[in-house]
Amino acid sequence: MEKILFTSECVTNGHPDKVADSISDAILDACLAQDPNSRVACETMVTTDFCLICGEITTKAQVDYKAVAREAIRKIGYVYPGDGFDADTVEIQCRIHTQSADIALGTNDEVGGAGDQGMMFGGACTQTPELMPLPVALSRALCNRLTECIRSNDLLRADGKTQVSVEYDENNQVIGIDTVVVSVMHSADFEIGELRKYVRQGVIAPVLADYGFDIANVANIHINPTGNFVIGGPNGDTGLTGRKIIVDTYGGYFSHGGGAFSGKDPTKVDRSGAYIARYMAKNLVAAGLATQVQVQLAYAIGVAQPVSVRVDSYGTGVIADEKMTELLRKTVDLTPAGIIRKLALRRPIYAPTAAMGHFGVEDRPWENTDLAPVLKELAGI
Repeated sequence: MEKILFTSECVTNGHPDKVADSISDAILDACLAQDPNSRVACETMVTTDFCLICGEITTKAQVDYKAVAREAIRKIGYVYPGDGFDADTVEIQCRIHTQSADIALGTNDEVGGAGDQGMMFGGACTQTPELMPLPVALSRALCNRLTECIRSNDLLRADGKTQVSVEYDENNQVIGIDTVVVSVMHSADFEIGELRKYVRQGVIAPVLADYGFDIANVANIHINPTGNFVIGGPNGDTGLTGRKIIVDTYGGYFSHGGGAFSGKDPTKVDRSGAYIARYMAKNLVAAGLATQVQVQLAYAIGVAQPVSVRVDSYGTGVIADEKMTELLRKTVDLTPAGIIRKLALRRPIYAPTAAMGHFGVEDRPWENTDLAPVLKELAGI
């Protein structure tokens, strides 16, 4: 019988698109640190020796955007002169203006409406302890481990990608890991054979072991499959904010509404709506109401309440999906203001999400399962 495989990928914070995300979220955090009511929609582009920061920012904060960007680049690890992109020599230009007055009419604190129309999805399942799909959880864990190695090994560089293919049975139960792919930028002094051995033993093996898998049982492992990866980062490929939306969510396992997260303050429901959708989905699973859940929200610009809420448990629910939807509407304030209060989102907490992941990370407020006991009681189970 043909294998049933699902594949997800992830990238390190040195990937060009993630460099852009990290700069945008660093600027957001800098604004929120001084003015929690800042309205920020910051977009960044990076390429060889160049960084362009654009967007709409309305804030009382006094922020040196170029200095914030340089520090973000430095933290990522682009500090090597001659690599085509480094914190000290990169040219930075800013094209920033204030939020549209028309948008502000419907999203100010008095009106409290959503900052845009759109739909957001949140998902959770029992495949991992963090209640994330296994392919994306492993891909993210591999990237985070790779980042640790990059910081401690001068022969590695910040740009990297991972990909994991998980095999499932016909009942959607995990059978094992079929394929792992890891690519990492490196110094020309790191011989490819030694690099592959280093990544296999120091990155792949320990991460798989953390999730209960033996590297010896993985059918296919590809490490820097094209050979040398010396030219990379923004010098190798242009990066843009918001271009890794599937990496930022569930690796394609659950749906995505299309809106990016990084650089946006929490009045933008692309971000806050996706966070509360994850919170609700995770709490439904943590309460034992289903083993796999997707929550969809949809908003209209300037309107506070969502225009729709939908739960899909893929047939795994112990109560009807409609009943779960009803419970969520009763227990969670889904207005933008309510979401911001519930998750305490007017804080400088966003830069780490760009680098280390938005979901499945314990210290994110939307990962709390405090609602699970309430849902369980209301469901009568």
